[in-house]
Amino acid sequence: MPIANADLMERSPSLEPTSEPLMELPFPVVTKSHILNCSYHSWYPRYRSLTPKARLIPLSASFLSYLRADGIILPPEDIPSSTGSDTDNEEEEEDQTTDPSQAWLDMHQKIKSTISELGGSVMPKLNWSAPKDATWISATNSMTCTTPNDIYLLLKSSDFITHDLEQVLDDCEDESDDESEVENQDEERSASEHLSKIPYHLILRKTIPAFNPALEIRCFVRSRHLLCMCQRDLNHFDFLPRLIPKLRSLIQDAFDKNLKRTFPDESFVFDVYIPPPHDRVWLIDVNPWAPRTDPLLFSWLEVLNMRGEEQGGADKLQDGVVRLSLNGNGSVDRGSDLDDEQEEEVEEASEDEEEAFTPEFRLVNRDDPEAYNFNTPQYSAHKLPKDVVDASTDGEAGLREFMGTWREIVARQEKEDREEKDNGIVDGI
Repeated sequence: MPIANADLMERSPSLEPTSEPLMELPFPVVTKSHILNCSYHSWYPRYRSLTPKARLIPLSASFLSYLRADGIILPPEDIPSSTGSDTDNEEEEEDQTTDPSQAWLDMHQKIKSTISELGGSVMPKLNWSAPKDATWISATNSMTCTTPNDIYLLLKSSDFITHDLEQVLDDCEDESDDESEVENQDEERSASEHLSKIPYHLILRKTIPAFNPALEIRCFVRSRHLLCMCQRDLNHFDFLPRLIPKLRSLIQDAFDKNLKRTFPDESFVFDVYIPPPHDRVWLIDVNPWAPRTDPLLFSWLEVLNMRGEEQGGADKLQDGVVRLSLNGNGSVDRGSDLDDEQEEEVEEASEDEEEAFTPEFRLVNRDDPEAYNFNTPQYSAHKLPKDVVDASTDGEAGLREFMGTWREIVARQEKEDREEKDNGIVDGI
């Protein structure tokens, strides 16, 4: 979420204006291994006891081809089980044309049985992303799915899922690449090879009863220190401010005990959910320390320039003139305007501040513009007109017919605009 420069300077006094504007964010190199470490299937076995109940289903090549294919063709609601009896070849071909699940029938049955195992209601996602941008097409207008077709519809309609399948390794560097490789190597082929090696999974998570989005928190970790956190839902909630001390303490304890020394990377972003009575922290997701991760109520420039615990605490401004900060050895940079007694007091205060460092916890305030953003629904940029979706369900012929109709409408509108313009000129004479 972009933040105006003035607002940025006000919220983060440690940021100082530079003589030259930054042309890009000062991110460290994002490696492919870092992206893969943030994949659900990679970290879930290590933190399984911290997450809501979930099941991971490895995806076959045929199912991945279905997800990548254009158009939305859903299987029949009731698919007969395979009996192994001989069938006519023409009938088999017809079934595969009208029922895409014939190519991955075992997986379809596995998804169906997993939904039943998790209580009849699940929330799907792939390795990195959930199809939150496609809930508009769901009958419940939510991520809740009760049938395999509910899941397929969300996955096929989501730009986030397409990014997982096609672009997840874009702008990444492979630390294992040999510099002596031929410079003219086909980059597209290399990217395709990397994607083909990713073990894609469908993650089905048991629906959390009475889920309250206000209690889902995004947390930023830099150099294995919890730097800051903020609410994920961009609405104002009156009850949240009084919960900040308790929520921050719970998150800090959970991070120190479970994530700080065990996650493979030193910097990452993780999401948690803390349901009432606010005595347990659920790990929901782990995200890359990269521009692709939404900083929500912060800006990435702000986060990257924050002074954190690993840097010895925040800078202090004494009497509006002398700036003091902790060195790596815990001593204080002395200002020439302070006598010995003042220096001792400042040093003691700085040591106390270092011990009492607390990550910033940012909420949407009642008077923040985000709290009243009714005109632009979340993920609205990813929505499609219903006519386009309906046409896509009829396959290529449906889309071709829709495009023909659309061209006729545009041509008719242009003709009417020209006639109105000509009539206006005549009337003006």
